[in-house]
Amino acid sequence: MKAIIPWLNDSAYTKPLSRGCQQCAQGSKMVLLITGKCTNSCFYCPLSKKKFGKDVIYADEWQLNNENETHVLIQEAHSIDAEGAGITGGDPLLVWQRTCDYITILKNEFGSSFHIHLYTSGLIHPNHISDLIDAGLDEIRFHPPPPTWDNIASTPIVRSISQTLNTTIDVALEIPTLPHQEKHILSLIKWADANNIQYINLNELEFSERNASTLIQKDYHVKNDLSAAVQGSQETAMNILETLAPLDLNIGVHYCSVSFKDGIQLRNRIKRRAQITQKPYQEITKDGTFIFGVITSKKTPLKNHYQELQAQFRIPP
Repeated sequence: MKAIIPWLNDSAYTKPLSRGCQQCAQGSKMVLLITGKCTNSCFYCPLSKKKFGKDVIYADEWQLNNENETHVLIQEAHSIDAEGAGITGGDPLLVWQRTCDYITILKNEFGSSFHIHLYTSGLIHPNHISDLIDAGLDEIRFHPPPPTWDNIASTPIVRSISQTLNTTIDVALEIPTLPHQEKHILSLIKWADANNIQYINLNELEFSERNASTLIQKDYHVKNDLSAAVQGSQETAMNILETLAPLDLNIGVHYCSVSFKDGIQLRNRIKRRAQITQKPYQEITKDGTFIFGVITSKKTPLKNHYQELQAQFRIPP
């Protein structure tokens, strides 16, 4: 029987846990949104209005003005002392050449141990898989849409998954935990385990500005006044973990809560950035933000204040 391991901020998992998820918890994984374009139109997609459907590039919170502005990418990775990157979208494989180029750039800058995973809906051209691996991709996470969970073996995505399983990279699935869909999700997990997929991530379903009206129409509700998570999503995930535990499957199952993403992954990444970019006059708060003083003057020239303070308190230039 597998142990269900309680983790950070209400998340939980059964072993093994992917290296990508471990790095996310440390805040050492840079999030690289390589395009907002996607061929799917999943009703639950939380991508923001400024990114959804647009061919934009973001390294964490920093936008690249064009795909050749790779110095922003490298600078952000150094600023958080990144140990890896998660390439997301949209679907990164709609711009597969850009994705390959960025993987190569990151590997050349940070070395082969820099762990890179990407998310895709899975309709990959056969040649692109070998291109991605040659570039240095370490893990691929397929996102099968809900209608396929019960019959995934008969869907086109299986060809891409099967081809990738015959390579050296890790293969995973990642889906939202739709409330009361235990039967369908369990069916998918059992199929994944039987086909030697290493991991599956069950993301807590969440409201965003863009998907909120659709989720409300489908009668979803927030679980409390302080959270964007959907009521019932966490309970469904825990029911699944408890059902699977006695089966002792090989696949690692990770339930990733909304508060894990906000309170652990994002916060720790901000803290890492603060520690590296801190100026001598800044203090770091527990959330990784800065506190520092600012002097303003409406009448006396600031230069006068500057000179007075420097002389009186012996402040270096």
